[in-house]
This record gives sequence, C-alpha cells and structure tokens, in this order.
Amino acid sequence: ELPPSEFLQVADSTWLVLSVVSNGREPPGCQATGVTKIARSVIAPLAEHHVSVLMLSTYQTDFILVRERDLPVVIHTLAGEFDIYREESGECVPVTCDDVSNGFLKPKPAASPTLHPVQSPQTRFCVLTVAPDTLPAIATMLIDVLFYSHTPPWDAATDSQHLDSITFFSFSLIEGYISIVMDAETQKRFPSDLLLTSSTGELWRMVRIGGQPLGFDECGIVAQIAEPLAAADISAYYISTFNFDHALVPEEGIAEVIQLLQQRQESSR
Repeated sequence: ELPPSEFLQVADSTWLVLSVVSNGREPPGCQATGVTKIARSVIAPLAEHHVSVLMLSTYQTDFILVRERDLPVVIHTLAGEFDIYREESGECVPVTCDDVSNGFLKPKPAASPTLHPVQSPQTRFCVLTVAPDTLPAIATMLIDVLFYSHTPPWDAATDSQHLDSITFFSFSLIEGYISIVMDAETQKRFPSDLLLTSSTGELWRMVRIGGQPLGFDECGIVAQIAEPLAAADISAYYISTFNFDHALVPEEGIAEVIQLLQQRQESSR
C-alpha cells in the first residue's frame, strides 16, 4: 500500500519466516531458543548451502527470514534435524522433501565467507516488551522517538571503528507480541511501570557487523557472530537490518565477545 517513491528502497526478494521451536506443539511466544542455540543446527548449515538469512530476535523468540526462492534448499538442508511445517489458514501442515524436490539444486562447494569488521559502541541497551493493551499510553512517546527525535551529537572526525555511541531503536509487533530495543537513556523517557523486562533487568552491549551496507546476496554473516558465541555458550539477541547486522550480548560479557571475534578474524587471515 506504500506509494512508489524515489526515497523508498525495496529489496528485490520476497522473504519467508522460519520460526524455530523446541516442540512443534508449542504456541507462539514459547521460550526462546536463542540465536546461539540454533547456530549449529540452523544458521551454520544454511550458510554452508549458500542460503542468505535475515535474523530477527524478539523478546519472546527468534525468527529467521529466508528468500522464497531458497525454500527448496532450506527444506532439504534442515529436514534431517527438524520436523518442518508450513502454515495454511492458521493450521500447521507437515512439509516433506518430496514437496519441493523439483526445485532443489545441490549446493556448489562453499567459498570461504567474508569476515566483516565489527564495532562495539559504548552505548548500553535494554530489551523490553509491553502489554498490547498499554501500548496507547506510550504511543505518543514511541512515535516521537521513532520519527522525530534528533540524533545525539556525533563528531564526524571520530574514528568510525571506535564509536562512543550509536543511535539504535527497534520496535517489532509480531502476532500481538511487542518487542522493543532502546538505549538506557531513551528508556528513562518512558513510564517505567509500562515497560517490562526480565526480573534481573540486565543491560546489553552491541556488536555491529559491517563497515558498509551488507546487502542480501552474501551468506554466512550471521554465522560469523553466532558460531563463536555458541561455542562459548554466550547468549545473543540478533537483529539484521537493511544495511548492517547487530548482535546484543549481556554487558558483563562484552570483553569476552570482542576477544572471541578478534581471534576468529585473526585466525582466518
């Protein structure tokens, strides 16, 4: 419904959503598996089969978006580890490899993936949710932050590899479940009794992936971050965007994360 505009960029692919749950009978909003928990079973195999993915973590669970044209390869790749279902009229219908065999192309030998630079700003972030019925109470503030608040002053002469802060705000509404990621300073502008987080109220630090817009054709970008974190059993909240990828990790673990990623880059040179 959006009118054509020279200011509106649209990727030329149509994407489908994969929701990974530990039990196919669990409803939406079940306990999240976590991006690092599915690194070996989903993310790495798809990268090896040249499937580009977009990753979207939410407060409730994690979603992987794949291009519609890659669906045959996705199903053949994951069918050995997972029961796969497609949603039809609200019902889950089992999918077998036979359903997509005509479109399956065997993968070519995988080339070594590009390791993109990572940056870790000093900004501290919160991962929150809000009850849908209380959303109107923060709607005005939400619109102001999303569309009208000015970017904090930033010195253009600052080395882009050593960002002191980053402007990042993420809002998602999926099947009635709301997830919000905002920096700790922005959180102070909202009524504290309406924003819900875990009982520990942990803060998160960000690792931003990419020195320039990444595009959608390359595979293995999510795996670059998820695999070493999975090996170290470090949880991560991951959000792919049109230009860059972003991984949020618990604040107390940021030094270990940076060290792990630097070691991986050095060993791949």
